[in-house]
Amino acid sequence: MTTLYLFGSAAPPVFEMVQVIEDARARGWDVCLGLTPMAARWLGEQLPELERLTGHPVRSEYKLPGEPDVWPPADAILFAPATFNTVNTWALGLTSSFVVGVVAEGIGKRIPTVTMPCVNAAYVQHPAFDRSVETLRGAGVTVLYGPGGFVPNQPGERRPEGFPWRLALDAVGAIVSPTS
Repeated sequence: MTTLYLFGSAAPPVFEMVQVIEDARARGWDVCLGLTPMAARWLGEQLPELERLTGHPVRSEYKLPGEPDVWPPADAILFAPATFNTVNTWALGLTSSFVVGVVAEGIGKRIPTVTMPCVNAAYVQHPAFDRSVETLRGAGVTVLYGPGGFVPNQPGERRPEGFPWRLALDAVGAIVSPTS
């Protein structure tokens, strides 16, 4: 089975991970879920269910030196939702968080990676954000942002159609075809 590392940061769409995992598995992916520390805190009560769904431990921290890796190697990575902080931290190569460390290293390992930001229209006015998106795109990351991807909403606003998870899963499937 083809392995998808599904990573999420602390934005409201992270609460939809059960459905996203079910959809990814239905598409033929073996899913390993990684979360930023705050996203793991948000999903604290759901973590046992998420582990049951994936069949793998949910990770939000680096393993200790000498500990075995509990996940199979990634065939592809989908990082969604990716917050303003996550996108900028990743583009700068700051790897204090496990999931950002994996995707930063994934660039060098040439692991096909897709990300979809979840940011509001106020955050994207900061000049660092566009530079970060361009840095990641220049490094080979498929960034689903702007027309055809995630379009920022106003602060505090939620779209009635929700976060475009299908678009994110379609994009990663177009790069690497999952097999069962």
